[in-house]
Amino acid sequence: MTDFIFKQVGLIGCGLIGSSTARAIREYGLAEKIVVLEKDAVAKEVLHLGLADAAGTDAVILKECDLVIFCTPLGAYEILASQISPYLQPGTIVSDVGSVKQAAVDILQDKLPAHAHFIPGHPIAGTENSGPSAGFAELFAERWFILTPLENDDADYQQSVKKLEQFWQRTKAKVTIMTPQHHDRVLAMTSHLPHLIAYTIVDTAVNLGSDLQDEVIQYSAGGFRDFTRIAASDPTMWRDIFLTNKEAVLDGLQRFTEDLAELQKAIRWGDGEKLFEVFTRTRAVRRSIVDQRQHMAEESKKKAS
Repeated sequence: MTDFIFKQVGLIGCGLIGSSTARAIREYGLAEKIVVLEKDAVAKEVLHLGLADAAGTDAVILKECDLVIFCTPLGAYEILASQISPYLQPGTIVSDVGSVKQAAVDILQDKLPAHAHFIPGHPIAGTENSGPSAGFAELFAERWFILTPLENDDADYQQSVKKLEQFWQRTKAKVTIMTPQHHDRVLAMTSHLPHLIAYTIVDTAVNLGSDLQDEVIQYSAGGFRDFTRIAASDPTMWRDIFLTNKEAVLDGLQRFTEDLAELQKAIRWGDGEKLFEVFTRTRAVRRSIVDQRQHMAEESKKKAS
């Protein structure tokens, strides 16, 4: 008999993360049943792909779930919380996969019924692709999943945290726990700021003269191709991320601007020693990322294909 962790998991939204979660649930036997709350056209695609046992637009579909996960952009949380709250049973675990955890707490903590156990989360995994067909079960393997539980010493709540931790560990993710505020400061530097820089560089290329722009695209080297991959990410999601984590992003952007100015000065004055020092230090960081296998999401997708 399959050792299910949950009887029924409800996914609100079924893009890259939602569809990967559904596939992981199937692959690793994590729940007896999966239901998806989505727009009508997407719900039909979800059923066509076999990602869920039921999918639809009415929140009543979640009424028997013992785990519900928000897999939508942060901007949709508030209205969705109002829609699903009447159908959440006592003890139902409600989580999310959003990239800004304090915003998730601010939006959902008071909108969800007190008898539900809200435990925010965030997988440090993804690709530039989106939609139900973009997911793959191995997305979370060897990647970090961060849980940011509320300050709640209730024994039932703490048991729910352990159960959710076990759920994500069964997807082969590495689970860690931190506060929402600390999460947002870390992710501002490791994810949000790099995306902002990528969007800016690609937009700079778009604003070049048409002849030069065509050549930039035609002769794109690895560096620019990497930037365009990142800049192809879901614009709605990233708009919401920057607006909800703006303090941490602006702080990181200020630090980056100051460091960039130092490199600009080194180039202007021919300070090769300064450039070599910075490039050597950053090369070591890249090697550390490879050593921890945090560059493997695309490779995992290729193997799974």
